[in-house]
Amino acid sequence: MTEHTTNTGRTEQTGHAGRSGHAGGPGHAPGGADAYEVVVVGGGAAGLSAALVLGRARRRTLVVDAGEPRNAPAAHMQGYLSRDGMSPAEFLATGREEIARYGVELVRDRVVDATRDGGFAVALAGGRTVRARQLVVATGLKDELPPVEGLAERFGRDVLHCPYCHGWEVRDQAFGVLATSPMSVHQALMVTQWSKDVKLFLHTVGEAELSDEDLRRLAAAGVDVVPGEVAALVVEDDRLTGVRLAGGGTAADGTVHARQVLFVAPRAVPRTGLLARLGAETTETPFGRYPVVDGRGLTTVPGLWAAGNASGFAEQVVNAASRGYRAGAAINGELLTADLDAAVRV
Repeated sequence: MTEHTTNTGRTEQTGHAGRSGHAGGPGHAPGGADAYEVVVVGGGAAGLSAALVLGRARRRTLVVDAGEPRNAPAAHMQGYLSRDGMSPAEFLATGREEIARYGVELVRDRVVDATRDGGFAVALAGGRTVRARQLVVATGLKDELPPVEGLAERFGRDVLHCPYCHGWEVRDQAFGVLATSPMSVHQALMVTQWSKDVKLFLHTVGEAELSDEDLRRLAAAGVDVVPGEVAALVVEDDRLTGVRLAGGGTAADGTVHARQVLFVAPRAVPRTGLLARLGAETTETPFGRYPVVDGRGLTTVPGLWAAGNASGFAEQVVNAASRGYRAGAAINGELLTADLDAAVRV
């Protein structure tokens, strides 16, 4: 049974009243308890930021959150001005409290389908169907890690993917970089900003795949290149101590390189299935297939928006919040214009 929890704020009774004060005016969402002006799918930084803007604009808004934030494995998030070092869980809890003050509802559920019929009919796993004039998809992405023994268990601790997120905290330790594509060379060069003891484990990348320019840059940066496939991580006393290569056909007799931190580039899988089902145009990027959006986050489907990592790979928490804010403000303007145009035609 899917858990449902709804958060409503003290201002709920007045938060959704139209500015004109009559049915059909701006801020009015006809159709009963399950009809909203905006439904936001995803309760991460992007979704909550969009909902905050919409709630403050007195729009009847629902956030549907499956409770699967991408950065859940991390103990802290960094680089967000005034929130540097805050845990992701605390950040999201604070955001949920803030949207509740403005009457925004949040339900812990999963969207299983959506259809277009003038607006959007959004089906939830718990059996409820809600309607929306505008729909924001902020479902983020999922990280798929290489199948190396011990890697997934350490992810977000001493197995990391982003030096801007975690580099300062592990500075001057012995770094490894797990190469899963020639692009891993860039990651190895980048992390030398935080440590001068860096080894690039080629893993599934053959030496022939590295260009002469790659090799010159790695040498100039002081990065040691280690050929061979990585079999497993070595963990002692709940901390990473080494990287074991496969040797002689078994992991047991492979060489162990002492390392304290391992950087890896997960395969990013955007959670954009809902956008595709609704007919949004997508485009292939080096990081996966993402929706085509304008500068505000509007897809090629009228009323359908994408924000955060559902709209692009490189959205850090602060960027995702910004994209959500931008989408929320744009949606409010779209709804206002539509309502006023409808009033003029009457």
